[in-house]
Amino acid sequence: MSEYLPKEVREGLELARKRALRKKSRLRIHVGQDIFAVLKLWDDGFSLDIEDAPHLRGLVDLYDGSRHLYQCLIVACEEENGQMRYEFKRSTEVKNTAPLDFVREENAPIALLEQSA
Repeated sequence: MSEYLPKEVREGLELARKRALRKKSRLRIHVGQDIFAVLKLWDDGFSLDIEDAPHLRGLVDLYDGSRHLYQCLIVACEEENGQMRYEFKRSTEVKNTAPLDFVREENAPIALLEQSA
């Protein structure tokens, strides 16, 4: 059906589809000071708009709004339907606390209270 539409109408429809994907997604990739809107996210990668996306490679941060979700090591994969696909080499979930190097028991005391004299 799209073969019968004039070129300007097809380009307008594609532009509207990309805008809708950007507005719907709160996900963002931060590379230094640059920020890119994520159009789609799946288990082993994500896609960006081909017009905005340089061939990224290396360490990036993935945010949902203002919440930092993952720190990812990525590589550019391929161009597909006006989107640039990237794959995760590594994706590490961001935690609010430092990792422990020991096993914390379930019923362990939280603090030590000393007796006053």
